[in-house]
Amino acid sequence: MAEFEFKERYDRNFNTLSLKEQKQLKALRVIVIGLGGLGGGVCEILARVGIGHLTLIDGDSFEPSNLNRQLLSQEDLMGVPKAMAAKKRVNAINCEVNVESFIEYLDESNMYDRIKNGDLVVDCLDTIDVRFILQNAASKASIPIVSGAIAGMTGQVTTIYPGDMGYKLIYGEEVQKQSKGVETVTGNLGCCALFVAALQSAEVLKILLNRKDILRNKLLISELWTNTFEIVELI
Repeated sequence: MAEFEFKERYDRNFNTLSLKEQKQLKALRVIVIGLGGLGGGVCEILARVGIGHLTLIDGDSFEPSNLNRQLLSQEDLMGVPKAMAAKKRVNAINCEVNVESFIEYLDESNMYDRIKNGDLVVDCLDTIDVRFILQNAASKASIPIVSGAIAGMTGQVTTIYPGDMGYKLIYGEEVQKQSKGVETVTGNLGCCALFVAALQSAEVLKILLNRKDILRNKLLISELWTNTFEIVELI
């Protein structure tokens, strides 16, 4: 696999990022939970921008219905675990990224152990009940969450820090276990999934590099049919 000089690889990141910031990213660990429409896009972007350590988690495997929107899915990967494909894709993009992948679903028994060593966790889940489990574990681990969700051509992004009310401000109290994501009802197009993945990735960079204007206690809502974008104050 080709290796490139640090400054050569990231030449087009400068001067949007400084050399110091680029080196900061190389030392950080981001956990991505859910490797479908959102998670596949997030993996792609974070690997290219130079996050040094990625932990990629999903218990699901590809099926034909994923092909319309999931960046990591291919016709020859049907039945292949998404976590395996994500690791292979990141390794193909950037050999300097240290990648761990786990083919498993997360719940109260394993969530904390999988995220405790991260600097930040990206929520690309499709069920609300697991998000509440994630929030509890992230609070215990003292790391922030960047959460994204999509339905049809609508997407949302928010950031949750330990101690924040977080998902309760969006969904109310904790909900019962869900068996399927909302996209099974509304459908999802690739343009919406990748758009929200890009918003999540930008939020990740702002948090890790201590930039301003993050979405803490705010919900960014985008509606792509009408080109409507709104930031709602949650508290």
